Amino acid sequence: MSDRYRLLYDGACPMCSREVLALYRRNPDAIEAVDIMAGGFDPAVYGLNGEQVRAALYGIKPDGTMTVGMASLREAYRLAGVGWMIGWTGWWPARPMSDGFYRWFARNRMRISRALGRNDVCGEHCEI
Repeated sequence: MSDRYRLLYDGACPMCSREVLALYRRNPDAIEAVDIMAGGFDPAVYGLNGEQVRAALYGIKPDGTMTVGMASLREAYRLAGVGWMIGWTGWWPARPMSDGFYRWFARNRMRISRALGRNDVCGEHCEI
């Protein structure tokens, strides 16, 4: 068990990589980034399969509790010290809308990255 919050992120997604890198850099003692696209990554270690980890951002707290989607982002932002930026997405009535938006974003993240001109995976500049 890790003493840090693990984020299982899609390293092939430029927007995802940048977001996770920014959060990690704010508090590397609390956040551990795990690229699900890296060679040797095994989702079974976390009780998940490849389809699951590619569909959403998963987070594993030090006590083993798992978060999914927006809940993972809310926890990572909180640990990075900027929880106030998206904390409101966990409150009613914003929560169902933000969680739904996240699911849509996760399904379309590569298309959105390309549309925004973010089709580079930022290579060595984004390594965590």
